[in-house]
Amino acid sequence: MTDNDILNEYTPEMITRREAVARVAALLGGVALIGGSALITGCRTERAGAPFAPFTPDEIAYLDEIADTILPTTSTPGAKAAKTGEFMARMVTDSYSDEDQKIFREGMRKLDDASKDKNGGKRFMQATPEQRLALLKTLDKEQFDYSEKQRAEDLKKSKEFLSQQAAENAPKTESQQATAATKQPPNRYFRMMKELSLLGYFTSEIGCKQAQIYEESPGKWEPCIPYRPGQKAYADHA
Repeated sequence: MTDNDILNEYTPEMITRREAVARVAALLGGVALIGGSALITGCRTERAGAPFAPFTPDEIAYLDEIADTILPTTSTPGAKAAKTGEFMARMVTDSYSDEDQKIFREGMRKLDDASKDKNGGKRFMQATPEQRLALLKTLDKEQFDYSEKQRAEDLKKSKEFLSQQAAENAPKTESQQATAATKQPPNRYFRMMKELSLLGYFTSEIGCKQAQIYEESPGKWEPCIPYRPGQKAYADHA
């Protein structure tokens, strides 16, 4: 299933790329997606002359396993069943900048290296599901802890900047804040993988119709709908 199949499944009630990105940003707590502007704008003209380097079937299978570790099969099919790996590969190839493509592709190698270090020489595809999950949890926590620390530091610097500006009553540049914002976070590649896994899965037919409650819209107005404990969320759509 291609990204067009996933994102445009429900013609004529199509979901746009911008809407899909906004929804996954909400799932991630409102944090802007890495490479988000590239995802929103789609195929960018500045990459028109870049050499095309498609992902191999083995690489797509690898991405499927990463996504399925993040979103495994439970009472509903997991990310691999939704062909999320193929979606991830297409989005990276078509929508990511050259720099972000490089980070993502190198990240696939780094993840393998991390798995070998942590699991006695086993590559990610050779590791057990429990080993894979433990590794991804570690990477996710490292990235989250860094983001929280960086957010606190940026907030502190912003307050100091505003206080200094008010005291001197003169315009200043925000170079200090810009410098902090451009630092490369650890495991940035994993953040990309996690975002694309969520985006691909929850905009697929399986994600919308089985992992969530999907109802065609427009529908009738119901101001109060009874909620049952453990009930699935309703799928968003245009």
